[in-house]
Amino acid sequence: MDRTYIMVKPDGVQRGLIGDVIHRFESKGFQLLAAKLLHISRAQAEKHYAEHVGRPYFEDLVNFITSGPVMAMVWGGDQVVPISRMMIGKTNTLEAQPGTIRGDHAVHTNRNIVHGSDSPENAEREIAIFFTPEEIMSYEKVIQKWI
Repeated sequence: MDRTYIMVKPDGVQRGLIGDVIHRFESKGFQLLAAKLLHISRAQAEKHYAEHVGRPYFEDLVNFITSGPVMAMVWGGDQVVPISRMMIGKTNTLEAQPGTIRGDHAVHTNRNIVHGSDSPENAEREIAIFFTPEEIMSYEKVIQKWI
């Protein structure tokens, strides 16, 4: 089973969108493997956004993601990374299609509700930043054979 890291950002938490995000992933047939509400530390944020170090918007990214609680999740399923990226929508809210999470809810590119890993390699890296192996469930979902 493929895995990905999905995070409802502080704006999504404050706007009460955790349930909608979880509902969309469950409805798609993905399996929730771990979830926790947490306040990201600066060290975690810097590690998460390491590829953006030195860019003019890096400080804003770190300050925003540490500004309030986030809902960190690990989801599993066949092709979960590319499919979840489609479900989330484009980063630029002007390009996010209706029906995607960002297309339906985001009003500003810098405050775009949700983060999703962009590759299987980044998914594993991001999962390791926010979860220990013991926090990630492994269980058989009976309905999975139908999906």
